[in-house]
Amino acid sequence: MRQGHTNLRVNDKVEVITGKDKGRVGKVLRIDRGRERIVVERINMIKKHQKATAAQSGQIVEKEASIHISNVMLVCPECAETVKIGKKLLEDGTKVRVCKKCQATIATASK
Repeated sequence: MRQGHTNLRVNDKVEVITGKDKGRVGKVLRIDRGRERIVVERINMIKKHQKATAAQSGQIVEKEASIHISNVMLVCPECAETVKIGKKLLEDGTKVRVCKKCQATIATASK
């Protein structure tokens, strides 16, 4: 894989394929292409101790930590399975992602 290259997009549905959250499914919230890491909704939760400020008291906040891109696979919206992603050029010249199992076009999810 090239540095910073991924076929995943924000709001894609992914399944964790290895690690402590293996088998769990969530939505991609952020992608850090430089570090090849992503943040997935309700996956790899950590407790962050937040220091007290003038505006608020100190507290312990639970938030998602990043995981490596290689630890997740896209869930196809058509066949509902984890799949590899291919690319296809349409007649009008646009490049789209396709599911390698069912050949369905994977649209970029709306926010």
